[in-house]
Amino acid sequence: MLLALDTACSLVTVALHDGADVLVELSSQQPLQHGESLAPLIARALAGTGVDRRDLTAIAVGVGPGPFTGLRVGLVTARTLALVLDLPVYGVCSLDVLAVEAVDTGVVASDFLVATDARRKEVYLASYDAEGTRVAGPTVDKPAAVATDLPVVGEGPLLYPEAFGCAVGPVRPSAGWLARVVVQERAELYDPEPLYLRRPDAVSPSARKPVS
Repeated sequence: MLLALDTACSLVTVALHDGADVLVELSSQQPLQHGESLAPLIARALAGTGVDRRDLTAIAVGVGPGPFTGLRVGLVTARTLALVLDLPVYGVCSLDVLAVEAVDTGVVASDFLVATDARRKEVYLASYDAEGTRVAGPTVDKPAAVATDLPVVGEGPLLYPEAFGCAVGPVRPSAGWLARVVVQERAELYDPEPLYLRRPDAVSPSARKPVS
């Protein structure tokens, strides 16, 4: 039984996969409430399917790219559960999950991009071939600098239609598709470490200079 979770975007998503298919997928309703939403969603997913956490055999987690705080909530939770329950934990680039869903649901049939909200009027971006294999990225950049006529999956086209004129779904990473990606080995697996593309806003203060 695989528990999958992703906190790389504004909404939290959680799913359970029994090895054959996704049993349940839940998403938060309030944006930017990662710390408050994740544990209750996991509890609801387990209770709703009658699965005890001791029945879990592995954990999958989206490693981003995404905002520092949101990613940290998901990755710390995944690593803590894996440690307590003695389970393996698999990280997947959240953009790869969007790419696989786009290919498998038939919304793309040629080369395409995935662009998600990086805030600061920027996007996280990666390029994919028609099979959903990443060929470049991820990077972070201004939409105008990476404008394209190719199909673009993710929130990027909704936020910056002037740069990405060919918007196709899905919009946000799905824990259900994350689970499918891991079970079917559809993307590169990573250690459960955050895929940051820029430094966090909060940094340790530098040492004070001695008073002369």
